Amino acid sequence: MRIPLAATLLALVILTAPAAAQVVDYLGVPGPISLDGKSYELAWSSRPSDTYVKQEYVSSGQSVDNFEQMVLVERVTGNVKVIDAVRSQLEMLDKRKGSDPLVHSEILQKNATKEVVLDFLISAKDPKGEYVVEWNLYRYAPMKSGVMLFAVSHRAYGNDNSKAFLGGLKQLRAAQTGALLKADLPKPAY
Repeated sequence: MRIPLAATLLALVILTAPAAAQVVDYLGVPGPISLDGKSYELAWSSRPSDTYVKQEYVSSGQSVDNFEQMVLVERVTGNVKVIDAVRSQLEMLDKRKGSDPLVHSEILQKNATKEVVLDFLISAKDPKGEYVVEWNLYRYAPMKSGVMLFAVSHRAYGNDNSKAFLGGLKQLRAAQTGALLKADLPKPAY
């Protein structure tokens, strides 16, 4: 979605939250977005190019800088296919393998809709040397011209919280995968 495509659909790079800026609804999806019984409000947006828009939604009391759960909606227009977007994200994850001991990914595919779901785990250490662990579920859907990403991201901060998070990841993964696959895709107005 960003140029080059290899960096486009990285919705979150651990510990590099977006700078504070005016939140603009570039997609016509102002929120709230409901997923698995929780409500998420638009908290950050960016339009890095004419063909790429990214919007991040968090629940009340959370921020894009420090969240436990986030929903993302991204759109790229033009001659981009779902497989290109997925391949780009997988390449980014492969590059992390040398520096991230927890990086792991799995592809799920919904053949009838030509959607692809990418499940992945990444981690990093904060300035104090404590782990930050992030699990993401990216649902890529074809559009008339381009690709939409509808995703959920969960984070844990600190070694103890990260360990507990990883211990409960199997249950979280099952619940969130079901919820994301059943959810209606946001319908961008523009």
